[in-house]
Amino acid sequence: MKLSRVVPAEGVAFGAGAYACWGLFPAFFGLLAVSAPLEILAHRVVWTAVLMVGVVLVIGRIRPFLSMGGRAWLLVAAASVFITTNWGVYIFGVVSGRVVETALGYFINPLVSVMLGVVFFRERLNRTQIAAVLIAITAVVVLTLDYGRPPIIALCLAFSFAMYGVVKKVMPLDPRLSVAGEALFAAPFAITFLVVLGVSGAATFVSEGPGHTALLIAAGPVTALPLLLFAAAAQRVPLVTMGILQYLTPALQMAWGVLVLHEDMPASRWLGFTLIWCALAVFTTDSVRRTRRRMRSPVVVDPPR
Repeated sequence: MKLSRVVPAEGVAFGAGAYACWGLFPAFFGLLAVSAPLEILAHRVVWTAVLMVGVVLVIGRIRPFLSMGGRAWLLVAAASVFITTNWGVYIFGVVSGRVVETALGYFINPLVSVMLGVVFFRERLNRTQIAAVLIAITAVVVLTLDYGRPPIIALCLAFSFAMYGVVKKVMPLDPRLSVAGEALFAAPFAITFLVVLGVSGAATFVSEGPGHTALLIAAGPVTALPLLLFAAAAQRVPLVTMGILQYLTPALQMAWGVLVLHEDMPASRWLGFTLIWCALAVFTTDSVRRTRRRMRSPVVVDPPR
C-alpha cells in the first residue's frame, strides 16, 4: 500500500494565512493605541464571542455546544484564562511599543511547549532537543542582561500560549466550539469591565469617533479569522509543516518592530535573537528528521474482514 506524502497546497495556504494574520497583528492593534490595553482586550473578547456564537449557529453545532459536560467546560475555562492572558499581554506589548519583545515570545514558544510536554505528558527529550532548549535558555540570559531585566512580556506570551496548547491537547472538542466557549467564558468579565469603564467616563468606544468604534468591533473578526484558518490547516497538513509555518508570525512581528517602528536593536539584542534562531534551527531540523524517519517506517495495514 502506497501512502501519499504530498502536503495539500490548500492546507498550507490556510496555515500560512493564519500565521500571516497573527504576524500582522501589530499593524492592527497599533491603530487602537488611543485606548488602554484592558479596554482593547475587553472589546476583543466580547466581539470574538459574538462572532463565534454566530459561527456555531451557522454550522449547526449549537446543540452539542450547549450539551457540553462539566469536564469540557472546566477545560474551556482553563483555556480561556490562558488565551485571554496571552491576548492581554500581547496588546500591552504592542501598545507600549515593545513589538520586538512580543516577537521573541513567539519565537520561544515552541521550545517552551517542548518543556511543558516533559512536565505534563512525561515526554522524553532527545539530545538534540535538550541542546536546543539549553541554547534558548542561554539566549534568554543574554537578553536579560541586554534589557537589564528578564524579558517578561516574551516569557508571559510564550508560557501562556504553551499552557493554552497543553489544555487544547486534552480537550475533546471541535476547535470552533472550544473557541466560542473560551470567548463566552471571558465575556461576562469583559462586559462588566466595559460597563464600569463607561460609567466612569473613561471608555473610548464612542468618544474617539466612528472609525475607532469600527476598529474595536473589528477586533472580533480579526481574532477569529486566523483561529478558523488555523483549525482548517491543522486538519489538512502534518504537524511538522505547521511547526515550520509558525515561525512566519514572529518573523513578521519582528520585521514590523524593527523596520516600521524602528525599535532599538543593539548588538547584544541581535546576539540573543541569533541564539534563539539557532535553537529553533536545531529543534526544527530534528523534528523534520524524526518525521521523515516515521514516514519511512513500514505501515501495517489490517487485512479486510
